[in-house]
Amino acid sequence: MAAQPARIGARSGNSPAPAERAAAVANRALFDRTGLVQGSHGLAGPPDTGVKVFGRMWSAPVVVGPHPDRARPGRARAVVRAGAAAGLPAVLTAPWPAHSAADGDVPRWLDITAVPDRRAAHELALRAQDAGFGALTLRLAPAPGPRPPVDWPALSALCSLTSLPLLVAGTDTARDALRALEAGADGVVTSSLRELPVIADAVAGGGLVLLGGGIRRGADIVVALASGADAVVLEPTPPHRPPTAATDGDGGTGEDPDGTAYGTARGTPYGTVNETPYGTANETANGTARTGLGLPDLPGLIREFARAMEFTGAGEVTDLGREVIRVQAAPAPAPAAPAPAATTPGLRRTDLHSALSDPVLDTMNFLNEITFRYPDAISFAPGRPYDGFFDTEQIFSHARRYLGHLADQGSTPRQIRTALYQYGPTAGLIREIIADSLRADEDIDVPAESLVVTLGAQEAMLLALRALVRGPDDVLLVSSPCYVGIIGAARLLDIEVHPVEERDDGLAPADVEAAVRALRARGKHPRVLYVLPDHANPSGNTLDLRTRTDLLRTAARQGLLILEDSPYRMVSPGLRLPTLKALDRTRTVVHLGSFSKTVFPGARVGYVVADQPVADGAGGSTLLAAELARIKSMITVNTPSLSQAVVAGALLAAQGRVSEMNSEAAAYYGEAMRSVLLHLDRCLPAGRRAELGVRWNEPAGGFFLSVRVPFRADEAALARSAQEFGVIWTPMAHFHPMGGGENGIRLSISYLTPTEIQEGIARLTRFIQAECAANERSGT
Repeated sequence: MAAQPARIGARSGNSPAPAERAAAVANRALFDRTGLVQGSHGLAGPPDTGVKVFGRMWSAPVVVGPHPDRARPGRARAVVRAGAAAGLPAVLTAPWPAHSAADGDVPRWLDITAVPDRRAAHELALRAQDAGFGALTLRLAPAPGPRPPVDWPALSALCSLTSLPLLVAGTDTARDALRALEAGADGVVTSSLRELPVIADAVAGGGLVLLGGGIRRGADIVVALASGADAVVLEPTPPHRPPTAATDGDGGTGEDPDGTAYGTARGTPYGTVNETPYGTANETANGTARTGLGLPDLPGLIREFARAMEFTGAGEVTDLGREVIRVQAAPAPAPAAPAPAATTPGLRRTDLHSALSDPVLDTMNFLNEITFRYPDAISFAPGRPYDGFFDTEQIFSHARRYLGHLADQGSTPRQIRTALYQYGPTAGLIREIIADSLRADEDIDVPAESLVVTLGAQEAMLLALRALVRGPDDVLLVSSPCYVGIIGAARLLDIEVHPVEERDDGLAPADVEAAVRALRARGKHPRVLYVLPDHANPSGNTLDLRTRTDLLRTAARQGLLILEDSPYRMVSPGLRLPTLKALDRTRTVVHLGSFSKTVFPGARVGYVVADQPVADGAGGSTLLAAELARIKSMITVNTPSLSQAVVAGALLAAQGRVSEMNSEAAAYYGEAMRSVLLHLDRCLPAGRRAELGVRWNEPAGGFFLSVRVPFRADEAALARSAQEFGVIWTPMAHFHPMGGGENGIRLSISYLTPTEIQEGIARLTRFIQAECAANERSGT
């Protein structure tokens, strides 16, 4: 007989399963070997231990787990009250006591780890929803004995049934964590500190990751969060000592009918921090004083957590990264015979390339992850296309169209198979199709041989910089603010970056010329100017026609090459000004392109137009594109053939006119930009914003606009905006390579609905006004 899927919640009884006890012991051993690294910077005030989870604020990233003595429901109520008094949620099991006002307003979670079948689990979930629970935790594990497969369909069905957030416990591998999220879970609970970093990296912000087991002190919470957890589950311990006349069996004073006597800590404060605490984690605790509930002193634990954060220099929970922890090697068993000491050295950050310590390399991750940290906030942060325009079936129809095109061109079935299955030419399979599209849509008339098909525009930047910048005296000029991708590429290649500050209407040729002269006076060689002439990221500015022609003259006069990047042209409404490359008559411009905003981002197909001749010193020459292809052959070999096929099919379907293919999307983004500007004007009319000192630009297209405010718009302000006002934006300081932008906010309009835009601008206005009022009170 075929094995049947395991029932939902294979665990039962009043005590943790042996595997969980073993995991807690293993975690404890690893916690004891893990120390905290002291931070090198001071804090303006005490650390903020608060977090927002599932729309509710907690005083710390801690969930109080279910009490193991399920036969005594009064203890469950006492756990709830102890958690609520500390501002923390608590987990209950069925049957649960009725909620009362004395239990506090922190939402309870329900653990449904002992439910015999799907139907019962569904009924229990619905009852929990009606009873006001804030989330569910569910263990999907094979039953003891012969081990049938986990019942993933049961999880998927349960997720679709309940509106409550659901976390799956017992996911101690990255594979199971991803399976749980794919089934619809909102997060996972792992019992393995050792596997936590791998699980957190696999989840990568796609859901919450909690760690349960072995946590006894504030430093443990720091270690867990630095290893990738969003929060920890603090599990009460079962009774260990026999009852006496004075106690009930676990050190308490006895239990009132409603369990209220168990909410107070006894004895020495839990995990007291020494005066010189965090050299190693096992130096931070003086004891494990417990309440009658088997819980620590929760307020004391939070204070200890705050002191551990302060030791690392972290001002907020989100500041805790893996750099704040260090793990000692586990004690090795004595060898049977003398053995030579290990000689393999460890790596320190100072052993790696200096660019890896540059904050700009974290900016991309920050922009991608900030929305996941505050899932209930309206986010003006991500600059990605609205995916409502993408249809999965188009992937297949585009690929088939390209295959048909190859057949029409005379390719045999074997040649078509080879074109798709093999690596293909480094410079790209579809250069001719892209060249035809550029002639039709952009009036850029270049031979196909002057193109290289790349892994997005980011690879194109890397190739161009590597080829054009020769040595330490060569300099890359960029506008400031500037797209962080070009800054990161330059830092990785050890290229000096010189910013040219934008004016209100964008980059000025006179400022570029002045920067070139100043650099040459220092003995430097300005080589390349990176420009986003259309709806620039992050400012949103567009260069007018006169500025474009003046910029080309300036570059030719000063011997500069212009690296033109313009990904937002085809997703913007209205008349488009000619690209710099279309105006280029002296082969001054290297043009970068991308299909990420037009066909779809996941294709990761871009291109570079590099038609500059390169003399070989023997009377001959090649094109710069051929030199870029040589570099690409040593990095990515080629751009995936399947991605090229999909993009080519899309271009063929539109007869090369990407502008027509994206007309609907451009209209949508144009309306979104107008809506943002309209609601900004309504919420902050001219008189009010002049009074506050707030202003913004008014782009006609693209994804971004910039707002200038009279207060410091840094990551601390962003955290207040997200937590207290429910709106996310991006600090403009991220886009200034040499500092600046502290009073700037970038808003992205591309990924929000009209309703979200209206509500988001209202929230942003409340945040701005609150920050301005706070500045006025403090006199800053």
